[in-house]
Amino acid sequence: MSNIQDTINDLAQGLYNAEIIDKKTLRNLTEDELPVLHEFTGEEIQLLRKKQSLSQSVFAMYLNVSPAMIRGLEQGKRHAHGAILKLLNIVERHGINGLL
Repeated sequence: MSNIQDTINDLAQGLYNAEIIDKKTLRNLTEDELPVLHEFTGEEIQLLRKKQSLSQSVFAMYLNVSPAMIRGLEQGKRHAHGAILKLLNIVERHGINGLL
């Protein structure tokens, strides 16, 4: 289990012990694993974009980043992290319509 999930479990148990949350909420907080995000290579990002039949400019608009950011990611000069990494994982799982 990840350190983040361990921390969530500890906090949730403390809230339950202090009678701030009920047993159902405790179970919801402690049983759910955080989703594992796929770390993309530049080639994978390019394949993902092409699979959606999108240009770099249009893909950038969907992800709310600049076309230069997409170019940098695809060329391996930049690495996806944070919100853009999450959005790429959504597109991988649900297609571009997952962002609409």
